[in-house]
Amino acid sequence: MSSHAAPIPMTARRSGPLTGTAEVPGDKSISHRALILGALAVGETRVTGLLEGQDVLDTAKAMQAFGADIEKRGDTWHVNGVGTGGFAEPDQVIDCGNSGTGVRLIMGAMATSPISATFTGDASLNKRPMARVTDPLSLFGAQAVGRSGGRLPMTIVGAADPVPVRYETPVPSAQVKSAVLLAGLNAPGETVVIEREATRDHSERMLTGFGAQVSVEDSPDGRVITLRGQPELRPQEIAVPRDPSSAAFPVCAALITEGSDVLVPNIGLNPTRAGLFTTLREMGADLTYENEREEGGEPVANLRARFSPDLRGIEVPPDRAASMIDEYPVLSAVASCATGRTLMTGVKELRVKESDRIDAMAQGLRACGIEVEEGEDWWAVTGRGAGGVPGGATVESRLDHRIAMSFLVLGFASREPVRVDDAGPIATSFPIFEPLMTRLGASITRDNGVF
Repeated sequence: MSSHAAPIPMTARRSGPLTGTAEVPGDKSISHRALILGALAVGETRVTGLLEGQDVLDTAKAMQAFGADIEKRGDTWHVNGVGTGGFAEPDQVIDCGNSGTGVRLIMGAMATSPISATFTGDASLNKRPMARVTDPLSLFGAQAVGRSGGRLPMTIVGAADPVPVRYETPVPSAQVKSAVLLAGLNAPGETVVIEREATRDHSERMLTGFGAQVSVEDSPDGRVITLRGQPELRPQEIAVPRDPSSAAFPVCAALITEGSDVLVPNIGLNPTRAGLFTTLREMGADLTYENEREEGGEPVANLRARFSPDLRGIEVPPDRAASMIDEYPVLSAVASCATGRTLMTGVKELRVKESDRIDAMAQGLRACGIEVEEGEDWWAVTGRGAGGVPGGATVESRLDHRIAMSFLVLGFASREPVRVDDAGPIATSFPIFEPLMTRLGASITRDNGVF
């Protein structure tokens, strides 16, 4: 069942052309960071376009618990921050719901203040590994006490006298990198993060915008990010671009649904996030960028996606994984409608997301009549061509919003309906998914389990 309510089964059926404009929500990654950095600035940060999904709302509540004043007036969120190192000790447990990004970034932001906080989440989040964040935070002097295996619920005891660190990330993870950089804000001297593979760089961009001194250099060891600690962050006016990870769903649905032509405006195309769109074009997708521009330091464009009956399977380069790690599930739905084999490698991070996304998609795709091979760090989908996916299965979402949406997208192009046992988790990141897709012409219904 979903984390906040009874299960919400949904069924997607073969649909007619999807047409129109898809106004997807604001970028989730940027929304989290805008709230956290706004809470660490001195003065009022104003944010428009904030994603108001449950994940981000949980981060807003957490920032309030640490002492920031946050309220929404009209279409603008107002964040009155407490300054670097100004977090107060929360009175209650911090519940981050389903959000791995939220909990890991918040842990980093408070880890170098002399306070303690206890974190928990839903059944899915409480299974996810936190040691990848708490290990580097311990180098600053913070302590973590949690369940066996480094899992939530967990108490973080912040460092009273933090020291700067130099840390090489063992896996490509923007969450880990960002947690370390946020911890470095309240440590003296320079905190350095080295990543062998570049990950999404929203934290570096936004930290600079708030007035922190951040430098990024390429070296033989990888990408070196250096942050000078103890800045006074300046409040900002932030217009959150629309989320490329959310845009992936109407884009992919249009590509595989006969006769479709969908415009998805104002999508953030940060090169550390746009790997899916590059991959789709390599597969032969009719996907174009219109009105390319820059807003708030981030590249933005309108995406136009048209039905693409001649998609072909490809080998996705492993060095692209970090720029599209959340989009592999919906890519596999597209690959199911392509001709030939799509091989995805360097993707072991998918095993420790909201669910084991490789296993979840593999099991569901097989139930829908698709051939899937998999290993610990790779998987391959052999497509059935346009209109060739049998469908007709009920699949488990596993409390994972992206699994639920990916199978609903597949259902729009399958011969028989595809049912998701619980679409409730979609609200964590894309609360308007169902009405948005319906307006485009998709056949999607809440149901009692009967096709």
